[in-house]
Amino acid sequence: MEQVFSRTIRAGHIKEAAQEHVVVADEAARAALAGPYGLEGIALLRGAFVLRHEQGGVIAATLAMQARVTQTCVVTLEPFETRIDERSTLRFVPARTVPEGEEEELDPETLEGPDEIPYTNDMIDLGAALAEQLALALDPYPRKPGAELPEEYRGEPENPFAALAAKFGKDKG
Repeated sequence: MEQVFSRTIRAGHIKEAAQEHVVVADEAARAALAGPYGLEGIALLRGAFVLRHEQGGVIAATLAMQARVTQTCVVTLEPFETRIDERSTLRFVPARTVPEGEEEELDPETLEGPDEIPYTNDMIDLGAALAEQLALALDPYPRKPGAELPEEYRGEPENPFAALAAKFGKDKG
């Protein structure tokens, strides 16, 4: 997706003492993010990052994110507002260059722990990181409080093999 929300800072300016950076999306950025994220609207998107320099250019971060978004209920198709209040741990890491023709292998052990976000040219994009964390926090099947499926759609879905079992199970006599 095209970068629609960007707030950059220099990684080199972050030293051992923790720094706090508050990022708030303006109306234009919220409108630009709403469509690609399948939202009716975003009334608020705010992130408070606490950044601390680690070894080798790695920047450890904690993020306290608040958002108010309008989603469409998958049951009633009505819009409704949802509040998101999430905390996450991130690590901004210098981007590694992978030689052309090779693919970077994922190590299953590194899939645990904080999200790692690569950066280049000593620039960390807090806006992009905040937008990504919003995308991860969104319910892919939003349901308006109190919305229920119609009676005919409740219950267990029929097993696709049930008809075969019924037909061939009886023939086994």
